[in-house]
Amino acid sequence: MNRLTIGMFAHVDAGKTTLAEQMLYHTASIKERGRVDHQDAYLDSHAIERARGITVFADQAMMTYQGTVYDLVDTPGHVDFSPEMERAVSIMDAAILVVSAVEGVQGHTETVWQLLHQHAIPVFFFINKIDREGADVARVMDEIRQHLTGDALLLEGPLDDNSLSESETLLEQLAERDEELLEAYLAGERDGAFWLQALQGLVKGHRLFPCVQGSALQDQGIQEFLEQLHLLATAHYDEAADFGGRVYKIRHDDSGIRWTYIKATSGILAVRDELRCCVEASDPYEKVTRLARVNGSKLQMVEQVRAGELFAAAGLSCPAAGDGVGIVKNKLHYDMVPTLTSKVIFEASLNVKEVLQAFYMLDAEDPSLAVIWEESLKEIHVHVMGVIQLEVLQQLVEERFGLRVSFGPPEILYKESIMEPVIGYGHFEPLRHYAEVHLRLEPGARGSGITFESVCHVQQLSSGHQNLIRTHLYEREHHGLLTGMPLTDVHITLLQGAGHLEHTHGGDFREATFRALRQGLEKAHNVLLEPYYDFKIKVELEAMGRVLSDVQRCSGTFEAPEMSASHVVIRGRVPVSTFMNYSTELASFTHGKGVLQLRFGGYGDCHNEQEVIERKGYIKEADPLYTSTSIFCAKGSGYAVPWDEAEAKMHLL
Repeated sequence: MNRLTIGMFAHVDAGKTTLAEQMLYHTASIKERGRVDHQDAYLDSHAIERARGITVFADQAMMTYQGTVYDLVDTPGHVDFSPEMERAVSIMDAAILVVSAVEGVQGHTETVWQLLHQHAIPVFFFINKIDREGADVARVMDEIRQHLTGDALLLEGPLDDNSLSESETLLEQLAERDEELLEAYLAGERDGAFWLQALQGLVKGHRLFPCVQGSALQDQGIQEFLEQLHLLATAHYDEAADFGGRVYKIRHDDSGIRWTYIKATSGILAVRDELRCCVEASDPYEKVTRLARVNGSKLQMVEQVRAGELFAAAGLSCPAAGDGVGIVKNKLHYDMVPTLTSKVIFEASLNVKEVLQAFYMLDAEDPSLAVIWEESLKEIHVHVMGVIQLEVLQQLVEERFGLRVSFGPPEILYKESIMEPVIGYGHFEPLRHYAEVHLRLEPGARGSGITFESVCHVQQLSSGHQNLIRTHLYEREHHGLLTGMPLTDVHITLLQGAGHLEHTHGGDFREATFRALRQGLEKAHNVLLEPYYDFKIKVELEAMGRVLSDVQRCSGTFEAPEMSASHVVIRGRVPVSTFMNYSTELASFTHGKGVLQLRFGGYGDCHNEQEVIERKGYIKEADPLYTSTSIFCAKGSGYAVPWDEAEAKMHLL
């Protein structure tokens, strides 16, 4: 039996979940159609989703249509939950992108399209709400072709071999997109089966994007859309190959059992099979204790799963969202990352370990939270996309763990880096301990994070000790010197190192490594980085001057505007800190007609570095996690040497 995974995507309120309900109803997967506004949608199974009327979690349901099983995955449409949406993209065979016939292409619509386009996911457009006042399918098709893809094709009426062979207009449009098809068309080829296969190939190859119009709420166009989806969405999986899969989410049930959600990309997996999960672990294999197919909030226990299926596995503790398992060894990296940080606030009567454990569990389910425990301050910090996410987190923590928490005002997540190469030296030699480490620190490419290599010979320092140094460098975030914010975009090279046969113990290289890193930072030209948006703004011509002025006021830059007869499109780059609330301002002076798309554009030099440094008021000498002082030994006792004197005392120089 064929099996495909179909993702549901849209700007918030475009009608995505309502369309999913109709598709499940038409395939007899559910007995009654739920509605978001009635708080009974099948795929919005969480109380939080039903209360708020938005999709927060990427949940799935199974439906069968004409012999093919579809796993339908409903993804969040609100920008605050974009990381959840992005994690789901990696498992899609095809995507349904819902666009409102009234509002048309909106900011988040473009963000979703770019993500799907980047992953080369075949996309089917459903132009929804054609029954609403102000609906204009022709205008929306123009917007799709202008802002998303020129290869969008509106399909009307039934689609089969006969209709294909009789539609000269459709055949011409297919022939325009492929030289071989053009030759076949000019040669008089009119066989419907040939052209259906050609259409399937163009869709699968991400070269043509079918569009259908309808009304999910009024049940218009749903059956036609299902038929076209069934005919044109294709996928092939090899069950004969060794098992491979991709983790797309982690969940914990009411009993605290960890379920790892996986898309099987090849082979067969059975209960009690050992599965390769973590390449870097000492024992990378874990035994699968239970397997389940997932349908809404229900788990159906099974003995085995096959290529193409979505399933949940118990017994796996190592893999995270984005990891490959089995023969799939690479790990995905995500573009949609939080740019804000917030402190978790809770009453002193609560057990801090219990609160921290709850957030670590949430962090496993949503790695973008990047939960940080500040030991010195006894504070928990999380990374978030926006205020709505914090509100949902607050409710989630109370419902799942019975803990009442709140959050401090979200602040910009700054980072730090360096401008030129330096060498850092660290020595740790209190009585009966010994380790010395020399590190070269170099600026890395923006977005590269912390990278490591070693040029130290194993005859000088064993490979085990070298791996230990690498492990310590990656075990936690390191504070920069300017504001105490995370260090990033630094390439670290281990130059030399030394231990002692008798006196080197487990934590000695950790101490020497951290001191070498920090001693290097003391000598470096440190720089503060801030997150940037890549923006795209579409407004009427008379609003262009205002927008350009606003971008400059916000310390942004822009490209030459793209003008048409009535509108202008402006693209550029601007700091998140100055532009994060601009959507409200734009809506006000354009009377809701302006379209704003914001996409995380990585980190760049902070536009007001000194102001931020002064506001943060970070004192590195008061940071217990920070010390650049080396420890040497003389006359049977250790003594401290400050960073600017330590280099001259190193043993390996």
